[in-house]
Amino acid sequence: MPTSAAAADGPVLAVDQGTSGTKALVVCPERGVIGSGEAAVRPRHLPGGRVEVAPAELYASVLEAGRGALAAAGEPVAAVGLANQGETVLAWDPATGEPLTDAIVWQDRRATELCAELAPHADELRALTGLPLDPYFAAPKMAWIRRHLTRAGVVTTSDAWLVHRLTGAFVTDASTAGRTQLLDLDRVAWSPAALDIYGLAQEHLPEVVASDSHAGTTTALGGELPLTGLLVDQQAALLAQHALQAGSTKCTYGTGAFLLAQAGSHPVRPASGLVGCVAWQLGGHTSYCLDGQVYTAASAVRWLTDLGVIGGAEDLDRVGSGVPDTGGVTFVPALAGLAAPWWRPEARGSLTGLGLDTTAGHLVRALCEGIAAQVAELADAAGRDLGAGPVELRVDGGLTRSSLLMQTQADLLQLPVVVAELPDATALGVASAARLGLNPQLSITDVLPRRGKPSAVYEPTISPAEAADRRAAFRTAVGEP
Repeated sequence: MPTSAAAADGPVLAVDQGTSGTKALVVCPERGVIGSGEAAVRPRHLPGGRVEVAPAELYASVLEAGRGALAAAGEPVAAVGLANQGETVLAWDPATGEPLTDAIVWQDRRATELCAELAPHADELRALTGLPLDPYFAAPKMAWIRRHLTRAGVVTTSDAWLVHRLTGAFVTDASTAGRTQLLDLDRVAWSPAALDIYGLAQEHLPEVVASDSHAGTTTALGGELPLTGLLVDQQAALLAQHALQAGSTKCTYGTGAFLLAQAGSHPVRPASGLVGCVAWQLGGHTSYCLDGQVYTAASAVRWLTDLGVIGGAEDLDRVGSGVPDTGGVTFVPALAGLAAPWWRPEARGSLTGLGLDTTAGHLVRALCEGIAAQVAELADAAGRDLGAGPVELRVDGGLTRSSLLMQTQADLLQLPVVVAELPDATALGVASAARLGLNPQLSITDVLPRRGKPSAVYEPTISPAEAADRRAAFRTAVGEP
């Protein structure tokens, strides 16, 4: 591990292992991003709401993206940080590191029946862990693997396996452990009661460490590099967005759309349908956040693309701008169920208000409105739980490139939408954690990426009354009065 001041202040490699790809950045504290690399990941969408990916593909994407970023930077780095998908799980052999199952992706719904069986424990689990009982989280998938696939090896979130492959360590950070429904939210330690409910009491689980811990050393990327930053993806983006004050709120628009609001140094048990979880453990302190999810954002765009309605996400603005509104079409993009605040895993997507005059542009606008309406519901719920709503929504992720989606978001939320200067907030956040793990003498504010001028700011262009009407129509389509 580098010990000199120069090494501690040098660039770090930040790897964001995501659902549909891995992005890696070499981040210098003075010069910003000096190298990048990426690699595609191709999850398989199977009947019955199953979503799987080969673990070897996840690991190969980390190596390809990481090595690509290092080659592009052309200079050494002092440490590595790794961000992960959060609720994706697999079983694997801790002696050899070999996978024993495919990785079950966070979008997978196969544990729905198991969750229904455990419904009498839902309130207890929520009180213990801050999470509602839903197949989205890791523990139902872990229990499903133990019931239906294998009792061998260990069963963990994907980060623990990736870290083991990179360093030989058996750890997970507190923010990722908080996505399992097995972590005691108050103690930030595994909950014996939750483990017992899921039938996982005998499992050998990874050690829960701080997000800025020295997790080990890897030679897989070239040379010996300490792994000093670990974060779940959405909390990493929250950190990169400088959301340190209670109420600061961001939304990342990727495969799904994820809204997180900083809750401060004490856990919050939300009453509005959101999730209460660990934001991070950095500098010896724990921060908490509220979390709301839209399961299908870019994945819904890909669905429209696969149907031939558009050529890809780059067509959203071009196709949608051909019509002035949705033409009466309402799209509930619940293509993998509904998450917060409804928690209806059985829900299916719906398109209503179709007519012979419906065009591709109407469908695109209806999709953007469906995503934006769900995010607006989440922001309002966070405001109710924290006692005050956000004054702006800070946003990042690939879909923020769509002016149509971002303007729709500002309109329905009736707040400014501030687009980050750089879209790769998750990687920038875990880079901050890695720098803090490398040099504990720094403060959190010392390691945050510099906030430049936003790439865009969208202000509401419709009246509050019109926004309320459009959101009410969406709630009716979801099935609410």
